[in-house]
Amino acid sequence: MTILYLSMLAGLALLVGCADVSNPQPAAKDSSAKPPAVTARAVFAGGCFWCVEAVFEELDGVIDAVSGYAGGPANLAHYDRVSNGDTGHAEVVMIIYDPAKISYEKLLEVHFATHDPTTLNRQGNDVGPQYRSAIFYAKEQEKQVAEAYIRKLTEAGVYSRPIVTMLEPLDGFYPAETYHQNYVCANPRQNYVQGVALPKVDKVRHQFPDLLKDQSPLDAAR
Repeated sequence: MTILYLSMLAGLALLVGCADVSNPQPAAKDSSAKPPAVTARAVFAGGCFWCVEAVFEELDGVIDAVSGYAGGPANLAHYDRVSNGDTGHAEVVMIIYDPAKISYEKLLEVHFATHDPTTLNRQGNDVGPQYRSAIFYAKEQEKQVAEAYIRKLTEAGVYSRPIVTMLEPLDGFYPAETYHQNYVCANPRQNYVQGVALPKVDKVRHQFPDLLKDQSPLDAAR
């Protein structure tokens, strides 16, 4: 079990890590909206998939965000195996979006702004290759857009350390177990959610106000 010691506004709080799921409660996602005629998919990794999913659910044009696994074989795409860090998988999120409302490059911009792409095989105290920073591309165009954006960030000197985000072909996406889906909305008082996931949501709200949905799924779930 990962133990996180984070400095909070109210003082030091002891937080369990993403790998420790206590009494998980799944939450249903709103499926009432009419889907667009054309949709696209992006698959990103940036640490615990609870956090990545919650970030992208905030964005207008994102129809759904599904936590899952990529980078390893189908028969090992299970949380109890992936969490060992030896299956080749990363915790990922498949973002299903309307390209008429939000672009692939804009999704990349949000992703790089809400996780640390300079730490190899870790995000904060979540350590292991399953927590690596990665872009899983389904077609060459996605790879080229990602390469160009990383080059842009590097040339601009946005980070003091080299970007280590991996660009990997998407050979398969395997949805995570039901209790991982929509986890942040379903468990807003869980320690890890409050200490790690919700600050990322706050970050996307402050940095990208023009990209947000009219109502946050987090607010709708309360």
